[in-house]
Amino acid sequence: MAKQRTPPPGQIKIKKAFLELMKTKDFHSITTAVIANQAGVTEGLIYKYFRDKKDLLYQVLEDYFNAFQETIETKIQSTDSSIEKLKIIIATSLASYTGNRVFARILLLEVRSAPEYFHCSAYRMVQRYARTILDIIRQGINNNEISREVDPKVLRKVILGAIEHACLGEILFNRDIDTETVSDNVCHIIFKGAQS
Repeated sequence: MAKQRTPPPGQIKIKKAFLELMKTKDFHSITTAVIANQAGVTEGLIYKYFRDKKDLLYQVLEDYFNAFQETIETKIQSTDSSIEKLKIIIATSLASYTGNRVFARILLLEVRSAPEYFHCSAYRMVQRYARTILDIIRQGINNNEISREVDPKVLRKVILGAIEHACLGEILFNRDIDTETVSDNVCHIIFKGAQS
């Protein structure tokens, strides 16, 4: 396996500066000049590593998704149960969104209105995450953990929608959220049902 190259220091500084700025500003109000000033580099250096500001955003998102996917894949190895794997993904996703609110805001609000986002490498990582969920659901159906009457793609949509809506308001309005309790409630409704 090839060893990953460490990114150049200037590239790291630019990404860190951009993330710091995103904590207090929206994407469209941040200029490359402001990013360069925050990073302590020349504006030209930004264009050495990134095509434009959107490319910087997508590369930062890709870094985040790579780390997140690695976390998911490591955690789900602890069990053979498909239901338990899905519970781990739900809990980890909620914790990640609420623990990394800058990324959550970027993902949930900033990028989805841009058509080019759906062709970038960061979105391919989102697709990988979604495929992981779908594969686990299908495995659960094959192992008789999940009913064969369940449409795997619909269940995936339910899971993804529940994760986002369970924490969206808290992220937008910077409210506290008990991710463990919310995750338990979401899992109970999805896997046990709401009927008494």
